[in-house]
Amino acid sequence: MRFIKSGILLASAASLLALGACDPAKDAKPADQASKGPAAATVNGTAIPQRTVDMLAKQGARAGRPDTPESRTAIIDQLALKMVIAEEAVKKGLDKTPEFAEQIDAMKQSVLANAYVQDFIKNNPVTDDMVKAEYERIKATVTGTEYKARHILVEKESEAKDIIAKLKKEPRAFEKLAMERSKDAGSKARGGDLGWLDVSGIAPEFGAAVSKLEKGKFTEAPVKTRYGYHVILLEDSKPIEAPPFEEVKPELSQQIQQQNWKKHLDALKAKANIEVVDASASAPSAPAAPAAK
Repeated sequence: MRFIKSGILLASAASLLALGACDPAKDAKPADQASKGPAAATVNGTAIPQRTVDMLAKQGARAGRPDTPESRTAIIDQLALKMVIAEEAVKKGLDKTPEFAEQIDAMKQSVLANAYVQDFIKNNPVTDDMVKAEYERIKATVTGTEYKARHILVEKESEAKDIIAKLKKEPRAFEKLAMERSKDAGSKARGGDLGWLDVSGIAPEFGAAVSKLEKGKFTEAPVKTRYGYHVILLEDSKPIEAPPFEEVKPELSQQIQQQNWKKHLDALKAKANIEVVDASASAPSAPAAPAAK
Protein backbone atom coordinates (compact mmCIF):
# COMPACT_ATOMS: atom_id res chain seq x y z
CA MET A 1 0.00 0.00 0.00
CA ARG A 2 1.32 3.41 -0.86
CA PHE A 3 0.60 6.29 1.46
CA ILE A 4 1.85 9.29 -0.52
CA LYS A 5 3.49 12.03 1.47
CA SER A 6 2.08 15.42 0.63
CA GLY A 7 2.27 18.81 2.21
CA ILE A 8 0.14 21.91 2.16
CA LEU A 9 1.88 24.49 -0.02
CA LEU A 10 1.82 27.83 1.73
CA ALA A 11 2.96 31.24 0.59
CA SER A 12 6.47 31.91 1.85
CA ALA A 13 6.94 33.82 5.06
CA ALA A 14 9.75 35.56 3.21
CA SER A 15 7.06 37.71 1.62
CA LEU A 16 6.29 39.18 5.03
CA LEU A 17 9.98 39.82 5.59
CA ALA A 18 10.35 41.49 2.20
CA LEU A 19 7.29 43.62 2.80
CA GLY A 20 8.64 44.85 6.12
CA ALA A 21 12.08 45.46 4.70
CA CYS A 22 10.75 47.67 1.95
CA ASP A 23 9.23 50.05 4.50
CA PRO A 24 11.88 51.81 6.61
CA ALA A 25 9.11 53.46 8.63
CA LYS A 26 10.96 56.75 8.76
CA ASP A 27 7.85 58.58 9.92
CA ALA A 28 6.79 56.01 12.52
CA LYS A 29 5.69 57.49 15.81
CA PRO A 30 6.73 56.13 19.22
CA ALA A 31 3.23 54.65 19.67
CA ASP A 32 3.67 52.78 16.37
CA GLN A 33 6.95 51.32 17.58
CA ALA A 34 5.46 50.34 20.94
CA SER A 35 2.62 48.47 19.23
CA LYS A 36 5.20 46.21 17.61
CA GLY A 37 6.53 45.09 20.96
CA PRO A 38 10.15 44.98 22.16
CA ALA A 39 12.90 45.74 19.69
CA ALA A 40 15.72 43.31 18.96
CA ALA A 41 17.75 46.15 17.43
CA THR A 42 17.33 49.58 15.86
CA VAL A 43 18.54 50.93 12.54
CA ASN A 44 18.80 54.71 12.39
CA GLY A 45 16.14 54.88 15.09
CA THR A 46 13.79 52.36 13.45
CA ALA A 47 13.12 49.18 15.42
CA ILE A 48 13.58 45.61 14.29
CA PRO A 49 10.79 43.90 16.29
CA GLN A 50 11.83 41.01 18.48
CA ARG A 51 8.78 39.04 17.35
CA THR A 52 9.99 39.30 13.73
CA VAL A 53 13.31 37.77 14.76
CA ASP A 54 11.44 35.10 16.74
CA MET A 55 9.27 34.26 13.74
CA LEU A 56 12.25 33.87 11.39
CA ALA A 57 14.19 31.85 13.98
CA LYS A 58 11.27 29.43 14.35
CA GLN A 59 10.92 29.21 10.59
CA GLY A 60 14.61 28.34 10.34
CA ALA A 61 14.29 25.72 13.09
CA ARG A 62 11.47 24.02 11.18
CA ALA A 63 13.79 23.88 8.17
CA GLY A 64 16.51 22.20 10.27
CA ARG A 65 18.60 25.25 11.19
CA PRO A 66 19.26 25.40 14.97
CA ASP A 67 17.86 28.37 16.87
CA THR A 68 21.04 29.70 18.49
CA PRO A 69 22.33 33.13 19.56
CA GLU A 70 24.60 33.05 16.50
CA SER A 71 21.73 32.31 14.11
CA ARG A 72 19.63 35.09 15.66
CA THR A 73 22.53 37.52 15.29
CA ALA A 74 22.73 36.56 11.62
CA ILE A 75 18.98 37.17 11.22
CA ILE A 76 19.29 40.62 12.82
CA ASP A 77 22.26 41.44 10.57
CA GLN A 78 20.25 40.50 7.48
CA LEU A 79 17.22 42.51 8.58
CA ALA A 80 19.39 45.52 9.43
CA LEU A 81 21.10 45.39 6.05
CA LYS A 82 17.74 45.24 4.27
CA MET A 83 16.51 48.23 6.25
CA VAL A 84 19.64 50.24 5.40
CA ILE A 85 19.24 49.42 1.70
CA ALA A 86 15.52 50.21 1.87
CA GLU A 87 16.24 53.63 3.37
CA GLU A 88 18.64 54.40 0.54
CA ALA A 89 15.98 53.30 -1.96
CA VAL A 90 13.49 55.74 -0.38
CA LYS A 91 16.05 58.55 -0.57
CA LYS A 92 16.28 57.89 -4.31
CA GLY A 93 12.49 57.96 -4.62
CA LEU A 94 12.26 54.34 -5.73
CA ASP A 95 9.27 53.82 -3.44
CA LYS A 96 7.27 56.17 -5.69
CA THR A 97 7.71 54.10 -8.86
CA PRO A 98 4.86 52.03 -10.38
CA GLU A 99 7.05 48.91 -10.20
CA PHE A 100 7.40 49.32 -6.43
CA ALA A 101 3.65 49.70 -5.95
CA GLU A 102 2.99 46.57 -8.03
CA GLN A 103 5.47 44.50 -6.03
CA ILE A 104 4.05 45.71 -2.71
CA ASP A 105 0.55 44.80 -3.87
CA ALA A 106 1.71 41.31 -4.90
CA MET A 107 3.45 40.84 -1.54
CA LYS A 108 0.35 41.90 0.37
CA GLN A 109 -1.74 39.39 -1.58
CA SER A 110 0.80 36.65 -0.84
CA VAL A 111 0.83 37.41 2.89
CA LEU A 112 -2.97 37.59 3.03
CA ALA A 113 -3.29 34.32 1.09
CA ASN A 114 -0.90 32.65 3.51
CA ALA A 115 -2.89 34.00 6.48
CA TYR A 116 -6.11 32.64 4.94
CA VAL A 117 -4.61 29.17 4.48
CA GLN A 118 -3.41 29.14 8.08
CA ASP A 119 -6.85 30.26 9.24
CA PHE A 120 -8.51 27.50 7.19
CA ILE A 121 -6.22 24.85 8.71
CA LYS A 122 -6.89 26.17 12.20
CA ASN A 123 -10.67 26.17 11.78
CA ASN A 124 -10.91 22.90 9.84
CA PRO A 125 -8.80 20.45 11.85
CA VAL A 126 -8.33 16.87 10.73
CA THR A 127 -9.72 14.62 13.46
CA ASP A 128 -8.52 11.16 14.45
CA ASP A 129 -11.84 9.73 13.28
CA MET A 130 -11.30 11.21 9.81
CA VAL A 131 -7.80 9.76 9.60
CA LYS A 132 -8.94 6.37 10.86
CA ALA A 133 -11.75 6.25 8.30
CA GLU A 134 -9.34 7.05 5.47
CA TYR A 135 -6.93 4.40 6.73
CA GLU A 136 -9.66 1.75 6.76
CA ARG A 137 -10.78 2.80 3.27
CA ILE A 138 -7.29 2.40 1.83
CA LYS A 139 -6.62 -0.74 3.84
CA ALA A 140 -9.66 -2.39 2.26
CA THR A 141 -8.14 -1.89 -1.19
CA VAL A 142 -4.85 -3.59 -0.33
CA THR A 143 -4.50 -6.84 -2.28
CA GLY A 144 -1.79 -8.96 -3.81
CA THR A 145 1.32 -10.79 -2.73
CA GLU A 146 4.86 -9.70 -1.97
CA TYR A 147 7.88 -11.88 -2.52
CA LYS A 148 11.23 -12.27 -0.74
CA ALA A 149 13.72 -12.98 -3.48
CA ARG A 150 17.36 -13.08 -4.51
CA HIS A 151 18.75 -12.65 -7.99
CA ILE A 152 21.94 -12.84 -10.00
CA LEU A 153 22.16 -10.26 -12.79
CA VAL A 154 24.49 -10.77 -15.75
CA GLU A 155 24.92 -9.18 -19.17
CA LYS A 156 24.69 -12.22 -21.44
CA GLU A 157 22.11 -15.00 -21.71
CA SER A 158 24.91 -17.56 -21.94
CA GLU A 159 26.23 -16.42 -18.53
CA ALA A 160 22.78 -16.85 -16.98
CA LYS A 161 22.45 -20.35 -18.47
CA ASP A 162 25.87 -21.29 -17.09
CA ILE A 163 24.82 -20.11 -13.60
CA ILE A 164 21.55 -22.08 -13.82
CA ALA A 165 23.51 -25.21 -14.77
CA LYS A 166 25.74 -24.77 -11.71
CA LEU A 167 22.70 -24.23 -9.44
CA LYS A 168 21.07 -27.42 -10.67
CA LYS A 169 24.15 -29.26 -9.42
CA GLU A 170 24.47 -27.23 -6.20
CA PRO A 171 21.28 -25.25 -5.31
CA ARG A 172 22.86 -23.93 -2.10
CA ALA A 173 25.50 -22.05 -4.10
CA PHE A 174 23.12 -19.21 -5.04
CA GLU A 175 24.48 -16.64 -2.57
CA LYS A 176 28.09 -17.48 -3.41
CA LEU A 177 27.48 -17.19 -7.15
CA ALA A 178 25.63 -13.91 -6.67
CA MET A 179 28.58 -12.39 -4.79
CA GLU A 180 31.00 -13.64 -7.42
CA ARG A 181 29.14 -12.95 -10.67
CA SER A 182 26.19 -10.58 -10.25
CA LYS A 183 26.61 -7.10 -11.70
CA ASP A 184 23.90 -5.63 -9.43
CA ALA A 185 26.06 -3.62 -7.04
CA GLY A 186 23.11 -3.00 -4.72
CA SER A 187 22.48 -6.66 -3.89
CA LYS A 188 25.72 -8.39 -4.84
CA ALA A 189 27.37 -8.04 -1.43
CA ARG A 190 24.23 -9.51 0.20
CA GLY A 191 24.28 -12.61 -1.94
CA GLY A 192 21.68 -11.17 -4.32
CA ASP A 193 19.16 -10.45 -1.56
CA LEU A 194 16.44 -8.04 -2.77
CA GLY A 195 14.31 -8.15 0.36
CA TRP A 196 10.51 -8.09 0.05
CA LEU A 197 9.20 -7.07 -3.38
CA ASP A 198 5.84 -5.75 -4.56
CA VAL A 199 5.63 -6.86 -8.19
CA SER A 200 3.81 -3.65 -9.14
CA GLY A 201 7.01 -1.73 -8.46
CA ILE A 202 9.53 -3.86 -10.39
CA ALA A 203 10.24 -4.79 -14.02
CA PRO A 204 7.16 -6.64 -15.34
CA GLU A 205 9.23 -9.54 -16.73
CA PHE A 206 10.90 -9.98 -13.33
CA GLY A 207 7.56 -9.75 -11.52
CA ALA A 208 5.92 -12.31 -13.80
CA ALA A 209 8.79 -14.76 -13.28
CA VAL A 210 9.03 -14.46 -9.50
CA SER A 211 5.27 -14.80 -9.03
CA LYS A 212 5.33 -18.18 -10.81
CA LEU A 213 8.10 -19.67 -8.67
CA GLU A 214 7.57 -22.07 -5.79
CA LYS A 215 9.19 -21.30 -2.46
CA GLY A 216 12.85 -22.38 -2.49
CA LYS A 217 12.98 -22.72 -6.30
CA PHE A 218 14.95 -20.69 -8.85
CA THR A 219 14.21 -19.84 -12.47
CA GLU A 220 15.44 -22.56 -14.82
CA ALA A 221 15.53 -20.17 -17.77
CA PRO A 222 17.14 -16.70 -17.88
CA VAL A 223 14.73 -13.82 -17.28
CA LYS A 224 15.46 -10.89 -19.59
CA THR A 225 14.74 -7.29 -18.55
CA ARG A 226 16.17 -3.98 -19.71
CA TYR A 227 18.89 -4.43 -17.06
CA GLY A 228 20.19 -7.73 -18.46
CA TYR A 229 19.56 -11.39 -17.69
CA HIS A 230 18.41 -12.55 -14.25
CA VAL A 231 18.48 -15.82 -12.36
CA ILE A 232 15.88 -15.52 -9.59
CA LEU A 233 15.46 -17.44 -6.33
CA LEU A 234 12.18 -17.20 -4.38
CA GLU A 235 12.75 -17.51 -0.63
CA ASP A 236 9.27 -16.70 0.66
CA SER A 237 5.96 -14.98 -0.11
CA LYS A 238 3.10 -13.45 1.90
CA PRO A 239 -0.04 -11.36 1.38
CA ILE A 240 0.60 -7.63 1.22
CA GLU A 241 -0.44 -5.98 4.47
CA ALA A 242 -1.15 -2.36 5.27
CA PRO A 243 1.44 -0.67 7.52
CA PRO A 244 0.37 -0.02 11.14
CA PHE A 245 -2.05 2.89 11.56
CA GLU A 246 0.26 4.90 13.85
CA GLU A 247 3.07 4.64 11.30
CA VAL A 248 1.11 6.32 8.51
CA LYS A 249 -1.17 8.54 10.60
CA PRO A 250 0.86 11.77 10.09
CA GLU A 251 1.00 11.26 6.31
CA LEU A 252 -2.70 10.49 6.08
CA SER A 253 -3.54 13.56 8.17
CA GLN A 254 -1.56 15.78 5.79
CA GLN A 255 -3.16 14.09 2.80
CA ILE A 256 -6.70 14.69 4.13
CA GLN A 257 -5.83 18.28 5.00
CA GLN A 258 -4.58 18.89 1.47
CA GLN A 259 -7.68 17.28 -0.03
CA ASN A 260 -9.95 19.45 2.13
CA TRP A 261 -8.03 22.59 1.16
CA LYS A 262 -8.21 21.69 -2.55
CA LYS A 263 -11.99 21.23 -2.35
CA HIS A 264 -12.32 24.59 -0.62
CA LEU A 265 -10.01 26.26 -3.13
CA ASP A 266 -11.94 24.77 -6.06
CA ALA A 267 -15.16 26.14 -4.57
CA LEU A 268 -13.63 29.60 -4.19
CA LYS A 269 -12.43 29.57 -7.79
CA ALA A 270 -15.83 28.39 -9.02
CA LYS A 271 -17.51 31.40 -7.37
CA ALA A 272 -14.93 33.90 -8.63
CA ASN A 273 -15.17 35.71 -11.94
CA ILE A 274 -11.73 34.99 -13.41
CA GLU A 275 -11.10 36.33 -16.91
CA VAL A 276 -7.71 35.78 -18.55
CA VAL A 277 -7.14 38.73 -20.86
CA ASP A 278 -3.74 37.72 -22.24
CA ALA A 279 -1.53 34.90 -21.00
CA SER A 280 1.07 35.20 -23.72
CA ALA A 281 4.60 36.36 -22.92
CA SER A 282 5.49 39.90 -23.81
CA ALA A 283 7.44 40.06 -27.06
CA PRO A 284 10.92 41.59 -26.75
CA SER A 285 11.25 45.08 -28.09
CA ALA A 286 12.57 45.18 -31.64
CA PRO A 287 15.94 46.95 -32.05
CA ALA A 288 15.72 50.44 -33.48
CA ALA A 289 16.39 50.68 -37.20
CA PRO A 290 19.66 52.39 -38.08
CA ALA A 291 19.27 55.95 -39.25
CA ALA A 292 19.45 56.42 -42.99
CA LYS A 293 22.61 58.06 -44.21
